[in-house]
Amino acid sequence: MHELSICQALMKQVEAVAFEHNAQSVANIVVTMGPLSGVDAQLLKNAYPIASAGTVAQDAELIIETSPVRVKCNHCGCESDATPNKLICKHCGDWHTTLLSGDELMLMSVELEKSQETEAIH
Repeated sequence: MHELSICQALMKQVEAVAFEHNAQSVANIVVTMGPLSGVDAQLLKNAYPIASAGTVAQDAELIIETSPVRVKCNHCGCESDATPNKLICKHCGDWHTTLLSGDELMLMSVELEKSQETEAIH
């Protein structure tokens, strides 16, 4: 289950952000992932409590947003949504496409809690 090591790397990023902004704890963590990222969202959620235990994010909610698979056609230049197993242009049907999104796993925001205030970092 490589999702645990991904969560551990995520916690390092979150802790660095929290330290940089002198936060006492983290309220929310938002990540965006595409269906071609190679990461299973449910396994990531299951690994999160283990990876976050003992960190400033141990009580934070992990919010996973999904991004669509988008391609750009090398033939006609159009951009369109695609399915993970069919990366073809919806405009002309050509299969010579370049992947624009859908394979990412990105930390989008961290909601920090300071002594008397809450701050969202994007």
